[in-house]
Amino acid sequence: MSTPSTVLAFDLGASSGRAIVGRLDSEAGRITIEEIHRFSNDPVQVGNHLHWDILRLLHELKQGILQTKHLGYTNIESLAIDSWAVDFGLLAANGELLGNPYHYRDHHTDGIMSEVMDIVGREKLYALTGLQFLQFNSIFQLYALQKNNPELLDRAATFLMIPDLLRYFLTGEKHSEFTNATTTQLFNATSFTWDTELIDQLGLPAQIFLPPVASGTQVGSLRPAVCEELDVPSIPVIAVGEHDTASAVVAVPALDDDFAFLSCGTWSLLGTETEKPVLAEQALAWNFTNEGGVYGTNRLLKNIMGLWLIQECKRTWEKEGKTTSFAELVKQAEAVKPFQFFIDPDDDMFLNPAHMPKQIQQYCRDTQQTVPQTDGEIVRCIMESLALKYRFILERTEQLSGKTYRGLHIVGGGIQNELLCQFTASATQREVWAGPVEGSALGNLVVQWIALGYIANLREARKLIRNSFPVKTYHPQDEAGWQAAYAVFCQVASRSTVK
Repeated sequence: MSTPSTVLAFDLGASSGRAIVGRLDSEAGRITIEEIHRFSNDPVQVGNHLHWDILRLLHELKQGILQTKHLGYTNIESLAIDSWAVDFGLLAANGELLGNPYHYRDHHTDGIMSEVMDIVGREKLYALTGLQFLQFNSIFQLYALQKNNPELLDRAATFLMIPDLLRYFLTGEKHSEFTNATTTQLFNATSFTWDTELIDQLGLPAQIFLPPVASGTQVGSLRPAVCEELDVPSIPVIAVGEHDTASAVVAVPALDDDFAFLSCGTWSLLGTETEKPVLAEQALAWNFTNEGGVYGTNRLLKNIMGLWLIQECKRTWEKEGKTTSFAELVKQAEAVKPFQFFIDPDDDMFLNPAHMPKQIQQYCRDTQQTVPQTDGEIVRCIMESLALKYRFILERTEQLSGKTYRGLHIVGGGIQNELLCQFTASATQREVWAGPVEGSALGNLVVQWIALGYIANLREARKLIRNSFPVKTYHPQDEAGWQAAYAVFCQVASRSTVK
């Protein structure tokens, strides 16, 4: 009997991170996973700016490697890291980090997008990059640095996105991974290279961008100093789909080649896989994004604000002395009368407000609706609005892709909110297939196994995931009620500031 292959995935989200050991039993055709380390990922406010605590994240990665040893996993064949997109660190010529990376919700990019649009032009920028316009995209962060802190860019020798940077700390090798590079809005969607003309037009230093490596490429091993510090052998490190959405989509257990997905967490990302970027005028008008996937795929999708809205409400209420769990908030929401108030989750006013519950109430006032008062009413408003926004984006995805989807695959931690899954099935009037929970980590793991030669291709990987993890089906309910709610939602959202 063959010994299962064991690999380690680090999956870093915008609010927490986890280290997960995966074991592949090729004879049984099954994958098993064990979460061995979970940690909070808390941004830090320093003066007027919000930063990621990148060295704390490095410490937590090392703790994850230590835990694999302490739990008896002495035969780790490789490890890999995935994380959120757009954010980055800059290295000096001597290889040292030039300050903590900015958090994408930092206000240093306020107003920057319009300045870049004046230089490049909206239509041209979309034609070049195929990317959704979001004020925190890497292009706008770099231009903000060029404008407000040019000395930092003058000193920069290397641009590394978050997984690239953490890999560099562990291995000493500098590489830029493809899927994450495509989220910067500086990467050409058709030539699959950094767009140096665009970079030069904005006065950014082109020499800091490294040629991207493909997902599934070995990009070093743990450096000797790390091995000595942790008393572990030198483990190979693989560049997977390092944008966590790229990894999450790998883990969609679809039986068909054509499918719609929703990666549900702090952010919701809804879309489909296509053979090539969709750069049509309608895609620009609807502000859809095209991001590189693993193994030559393209992800046509839309970023939606997601469970950040509930997370921020909970954080605000806790600051006010009201401690409650997410499960209790969902229970309160379930008891509220349906379809009383709606928001557009993607309105600019929800990006980084000082007080999320008051901001939701203000949106309802501004749109002449009933104003939610209780915690349960606010959470119900968020959850119904998210489900209706999913329908809105799913229907537009169908129009852009020219395909019809009989249901929606949901992966990620958001599937633990069963009420939201049911709302989504009812709002879209389609079946919802929820699972697996650890989508990004599983996508990370199976790309490692493809790179190591244990899994043949993406299709086989998805079949293995389907055979190994449960998928729960939700069926639509109350068609008339949700249809009427959708009409009201569309009217309310039409007044939104979202671009």
